Amino acid sequence: MSRILIVEDEETIADLEKDYLELSGFEVEIENRGDKGLIRALNEEFDLFILDLMLPEVDGFEICRQIREKKNSPIIMVSAKKDDIDKIRGLGLGADDYMTKPFSPSELVARVKAHLSRYDRLIGSGMPENDIVEIRGIRIDKTARRVWVNGEERNFTTKEFDLLTFLAEHPNHVYTKEELFREIWDMESIGDIATVTVHIKKIREKIEFNTAKPQYIETIWGVGYRFKI
Repeated sequence: MSRILIVEDEETIADLEKDYLELSGFEVEIENRGDKGLIRALNEEFDLFILDLMLPEVDGFEICRQIREKKNSPIIMVSAKKDDIDKIRGLGLGADDYMTKPFSPSELVARVKAHLSRYDRLIGSGMPENDIVEIRGIRIDKTARRVWVNGEERNFTTKEFDLLTFLAEHPNHVYTKEELFREIWDMESIGDIATVTVHIKKIREKIEFNTAKPQYIETIWGVGYRFKI
């Protein structure tokens, strides 16, 4: 029997969802506070999570982010907020689905079944997980070639992605511009190392909070660059 955790502060809605899911054969637990829901989500075994967006103490975004760092179980986020930005943010943090209130309990049950079925197929197929690099709020999915910074996806060109990934995979190592050019562009620099400088600048604009005081890619004057952890 699949076990589901609902984190929802509106008790009437949570109880209704629970009733419908239990009638469909699921074991359901409810938490009405975000902080308590987060603790249970991280420390107990659940097959699927249903997270409200606006919760006391810890919101659904943060719960989703922390679950996804440790578990691959399906996550469905629900909210009365219809803004696309919330949906994009939730999906960017790793949610599998986003439902806008009000919705029918029958639709919720149908989506729960679909996500659990899909997850079971993926697990059963032995499909390897994506190759992920994570450092201090930066999540690099090497398999899908996607990057998130504090939960928000950023777009990178091919060489920007390759350069960022290389530096992130070799933290605290100082590389000269010549070394980086040879590594990423696969050729001798031939005096064109300014290309590296331009790409580092563009990467910083996408990942740094303050490009004047970079927290990730440091300039080591007279030498090159280093990804700091």
